Amino acid sequence: MPVTVVKNLPAIEKLAQENIFVMDTIRAESQDIRPLNILVVNLMPTKEITETQLLRALSNTPLQLDVTFLHTASRTAKHVAESHLESFYRTFEEIKTKYFDGMIITGAPVELMDFEEVDYWQELSDIMNWSNSHVYSNLYICWGAQAAMYYHFGIHKKLLTSKLFGVFENEMYEDHPMLMRGMNEIFYMPHSRHTTVDMDEIQEHDELQVLAGSMETGAAIVRSLDNRHVFIFGHAEYDWNTLKLEYERDKALGLDIELPKNYYPDDDSTKRPIVRWKSTATILYTNWLNYYVYQETPFIANQIEKMKRIYVQR
Repeated sequence: MPVTVVKNLPAIEKLAQENIFVMDTIRAESQDIRPLNILVVNLMPTKEITETQLLRALSNTPLQLDVTFLHTASRTAKHVAESHLESFYRTFEEIKTKYFDGMIITGAPVELMDFEEVDYWQELSDIMNWSNSHVYSNLYICWGAQAAMYYHFGIHKKLLTSKLFGVFENEMYEDHPMLMRGMNEIFYMPHSRHTTVDMDEIQEHDELQVLAGSMETGAAIVRSLDNRHVFIFGHAEYDWNTLKLEYERDKALGLDIELPKNYYPDDDSTKRPIVRWKSTATILYTNWLNYYVYQETPFIANQIEKMKRIYVQR
């Protein structure tokens, strides 16, 4: 089944070229199916690239998804046309009376700042507070995961001694939890960050469970026991060349950037990077949508706020 988005979103054409089925809202309205309503809070400056990456990751489910993109009103986007935001995005004020089965909060290039110093922190806090009663399950990526870990559970991020940059091996710590059904016990995922969340602090919290990680990356995937919060501290959604473009950009700017680890064959940046994480993205997003959203969310969306949080060991 397809992902449904606003008609004429540029990502539709790009994904169609990859034989990925994305359906516009006009066609979707002719089908008598209750879609899952998914809200994507896109904090990335390169919004169109992130749109394509996330829609690709979401597209492998047999479920029909109605995806709404949201941008922050308290910060003016500099790397996307205003016409694009006006056509394909909504603000929190426009959607805050609605209910969503799932919400994704992306990463953002603000990790070296304290959370409260980020100019849209209050707005993002309002969105996360609102999600407690208006969203069934939330998935957070990289800085978005760190921000949500801090806001919902009071665990702060910490600065790394050097940037975690590359494709890293992660180990599954639990015995195939539903979120990771079908995944290998050892899997790969890109990371690109200067900060981390202390694994010991997460493990000491009685509402959280670390599902996967490693000595090098720390916690990679975490869930709350009620499955209402999923934290992915890497970027399973990344394209094959995302780290390449970041490396070349920083190098051109004269920044102190090391070659991404485990990415280029023979660490030769002239060779095409090896993709080791595509199945990780497919499984994570498909399982989240199926087990943590579709199987649990109420059919009548406005009943989300009435549902009790029942902790389940799965």
